[in-house]
Amino acid sequence: MSQALHIKINETSRIPKYKQIVDSLVADIANGRIKVGEKIPSINELSENLLLSRDTVEKAYKLLKERKIIVSVKGKGFYTAKTDLISKVNVLFMVNKPSTYKMITYNAFVNGLGVNGHVDMFIYHCDESLFIKTMERNIGSYDYYVIMPHFRDENSCHVSYTPEVLRILTKIPDHKLIMLDNIKSGLTGNFGSVYQDFEEDIYNALTEGIEKIKKYDKIILVYPNRSANPYPRRILTGFRKFCVTNNLDFEVLDEIYEDMELQSKDIYVTIQERDLVNLVRQTRKKRLKLGKDIGIISYNDTPLKELLGISVISTDFKTMGESAAYMVLRNKKEKVKNVFNYIERNSV
Repeated sequence: MSQALHIKINETSRIPKYKQIVDSLVADIANGRIKVGEKIPSINELSENLLLSRDTVEKAYKLLKERKIIVSVKGKGFYTAKTDLISKVNVLFMVNKPSTYKMITYNAFVNGLGVNGHVDMFIYHCDESLFIKTMERNIGSYDYYVIMPHFRDENSCHVSYTPEVLRILTKIPDHKLIMLDNIKSGLTGNFGSVYQDFEEDIYNALTEGIEKIKKYDKIILVYPNRSANPYPRRILTGFRKFCVTNNLDFEVLDEIYEDMELQSKDIYVTIQERDLVNLVRQTRKKRLKLGKDIGIISYNDTPLKELLGISVISTDFKTMGESAAYMVLRNKKEKVKNVFNYIERNSV
């Protein structure tokens, strides 16, 4: 047995002996007694030294391998694999795209965990196959899986889940799963979630700003119908519901086109950043004044939009990350609708 290994078995403890082996080995690694890449006893050696059944030791090593704390090398034996994740809560954080507001959520989550957590972030770019490959490689390796589920179908339209995504998610125990940002029917279980209600959120937020919106003749939603990073169609449904309820003249465009036929007294709701930039650029070029001639409400707040005085309808991405971190640290399994706000600035 390795001179550094200090596995202790308490015969009177109610803790299963395989778990005591795991805990002792983890403690040795965390305390620096065993280094990365150091060989540890074989299953037979440890079984003989501890006077335990081979099955007990094998079960302990299987768990250590699943957590990727040890690795087996064919013909050579078992070796320690890493030390940086031992004493912390280990989280796989799956993000669909590297946008500013997704990173706000991620940073708030990491800061919320503080020194208690280690977080590995993977970006899957709304791609089903990339998501599944990443998950299959990492099932069983983490204490928690925090997932933002947004995918695109064969027509580049948004879907919350696909059959293959649902299949892989059911492999994650409920107590290890937290769904962020988007949740829809099709996935059941007692997992945690912090979500947006895309249809009701846009409806309620625009309703807050109805008095300012009504001073314009027409409201136009710029909704990208097909995109590499598509948006939920529930946004579109909620917008139409708001317009019909308030008897507003409205239109839906795929994008802000070059040389738009900008009309005074139109108000735009933009989703993608490039459409916002293009609209502001053309407004300035035609010497139209924001908040007077042309109105703009942008979807999802960022520090830059605040600086430029752009009105927004937005969930609180920082709160979303903090809420998820709280669930991890307190082992909570709640389903929480995240805060969504209408923030009025100079552009309406």
